[in-house]
Amino acid sequence: MFADIQECKKICVRNGIKAIDFKLINLEGRWHHLTIPVERLTEKIVEEGIGFDGSSYGFLTLEKSDMVFKPDFSFAFEDPFCEIPTLSIIGNIYSLGEKTERFSGDPRYIAEKAEAYLKSTGIADQVLFGPEFEFYLLDHISYTVQRNQISVLLDAEQAEWRTRDNDYQNLGFKVPYQKGYHVDIPNDVNFELRKKMVLQLEEMGVPVKYHHAEVGSSGQMEIEVCFGSLLQMADRTMLLKYVIKNMAVAHGKTVTFMPKPFFREAGSGMHVHLQFFKKEQPVFYDGKGYSGLSQTALYTIGGILKHAPALLAFTNPSTNSYKRLVPGYEAPVSICYATANRSAVIRIPGYANHPEEKRYEFRPSDATCNPYLAYTALLMAALDGVQQQIDPVKEGFGPYDVNVFNLSAEERAKIKALPKSLEEAADALENDYEFLLKGGVFTERLIKEQLLSIRKAANEVSIVPHPKEYELYFDL
Repeated sequence: MFADIQECKKICVRNGIKAIDFKLINLEGRWHHLTIPVERLTEKIVEEGIGFDGSSYGFLTLEKSDMVFKPDFSFAFEDPFCEIPTLSIIGNIYSLGEKTERFSGDPRYIAEKAEAYLKSTGIADQVLFGPEFEFYLLDHISYTVQRNQISVLLDAEQAEWRTRDNDYQNLGFKVPYQKGYHVDIPNDVNFELRKKMVLQLEEMGVPVKYHHAEVGSSGQMEIEVCFGSLLQMADRTMLLKYVIKNMAVAHGKTVTFMPKPFFREAGSGMHVHLQFFKKEQPVFYDGKGYSGLSQTALYTIGGILKHAPALLAFTNPSTNSYKRLVPGYEAPVSICYATANRSAVIRIPGYANHPEEKRYEFRPSDATCNPYLAYTALLMAALDGVQQQIDPVKEGFGPYDVNVFNLSAEERAKIKALPKSLEEAADALENDYEFLLKGGVFTERLIKEQLLSIRKAANEVSIVPHPKEYELYFDL
């Protein structure tokens, strides 16, 4: 947004900004923030940074946890959710030693290193990402995990169970179970709020391709954004989630990007489209290739599919992710590729036929991921596929231009499956991460921290009794 601090300060004066709010990303993919009066924004902060406790972000141990962050003026926005005029600026994280230098485990720095590594390979000079964000807009959420009570209650105005409400004038127009896809008004009760969200995103520099109601009848919807570079799209992903959450709360609602908040309801994914360009020319297109894809594109598919189990430790890093990745819904579980096939891990859109549009979609991922790490991991797997010439056909990944769920058990058994749990994804990453270390993009330390984090989460969930267990075993 700004070239330097001088341009930033001019805008602050012109727009009456009173506070500067710095956004910092942690390993899990959550923004934290620290705020200063606008008068404290000085050249000293640009040069020396602001100190903070890196152990609280999961970056360093407690006994040696001092770090600093410095503002990156290229990503800033006037915060529409602050009563006092506030400018938010993202921060880059630095480690302290003999000299202050970029922290190798800063997720934004990892994304920057990945883009530089891509150019050094000569395979392409630009990768573009186009994620689709699915989420549930709710009217109520309450949950408790106590010694004597384990429960959760969700509610949404448009849900089919609301048809029986008699405590107020009920006008009907509820959405039938699993019939929410592209449902029109008046059933689409969140339409106006969703439009406001999209207009706010556009105003804040996040171009939106389209938005609509999704399959889940309990308030599920989708916003698909236009393509952007790796770092740019990761920044936009964080901003999009920030805007959607805060706008929901401002309108008396709440929102969740959890992959599977409802039992027997459509899960929420974050399908990610990928494209490569070199000297502004599309790398993935070949009119004579399968589905119009070049050999390079097929190699990148081979790389992503071969490393898919390990990738899920970054693209699907929550225990809840694997409640979505089950047979019978649109979420894929079979490691294969195909054209226009939503049961495959990689889908090649049948309608993207122009050279500059040629792409494919990685379907398992969800928005519980840290976008900087998830997008980078996908890129590194794709590049490894080209470097190792991993042919998806020879590897047995397809193409499968059939509904995989309709194959016989014998045929389906020939296709490798995605991990069924976060523990399995962690095991896969532990046994397959060398491709992430190329070019110094990821570090072994960060991978170990990721493994420690997701294994800890898996263990915390595994020891909590599940309500279903009482139905199955209470009377034995």
